Amino acid sequence: MSIIQEFLRYNRQTILPEIGDEGQEKLKKARVLVIGAGGLGCPILQYIATAGVGCIGIMDFDTVEIHNLHRQILYTEDEIGQEKAIVAKTVVSKLNPLISVDAIPKKLTRENASKIIQQYDVIVDGSDNFATRYLINDTCVQFHKPLIYGSILKFEGQVAVFNHNGSKNLRDLFPEIPNPKEVPNCNLNGVLGTLPGIIGTMMAHETLKLILELPTLKNELVLFNTLNWNFTKLDF
Repeated sequence: MSIIQEFLRYNRQTILPEIGDEGQEKLKKARVLVIGAGGLGCPILQYIATAGVGCIGIMDFDTVEIHNLHRQILYTEDEIGQEKAIVAKTVVSKLNPLISVDAIPKKLTRENASKIIQQYDVIVDGSDNFATRYLINDTCVQFHKPLIYGSILKFEGQVAVFNHNGSKNLRDLFPEIPNPKEVPNCNLNGVLGTLPGIIGTMMAHETLKLILELPTLKNELVLFNTLNWNFTKLDF
């Protein structure tokens, strides 16, 4: 694609004085790993890809199931049974052929976390369980990687930025992994399909701002109740 076509693709954001050509070059050089290509991961991937993040890793070991389709908008019934990471790579690459996309159809484990996370500049946590969230957090702390965090349940979501420019991390907010039996989850309690779109887009927004060196959340947890539009920001 020519420089002119690239200019036309990104013009609506590069005309912002806070971004410009310099900011677009930062996005182009950035390497972002999205762990989880589900409800949160799908909108995150769409927006960071179309914004021009130059290299995106998509890590997910799961396959597409019919109950995913009301909220995981990268997939259709034609992909049921296929690996999410592989399908997501194909879709995201079509959204923006200028970028590089890596599919990692594996589960993040203690054995592979260090090797994989070290390869990227920014890590985005779109996972759906506490064991994975804490493994991601602890590995990011070990290797000084900024982490975009989000979670969803029913009509409510949370967003935070951890381990960036000296900021705190997940264990500063929640020191220990909760007992899974004591924590509600979407499988049992449900989620309205638009909620992960809202929270995932917020996470993508913080990811782009972080790369662009614009102000991001710092030692703040955003709590967003979309049933009554109650937006709270807590310091920690």
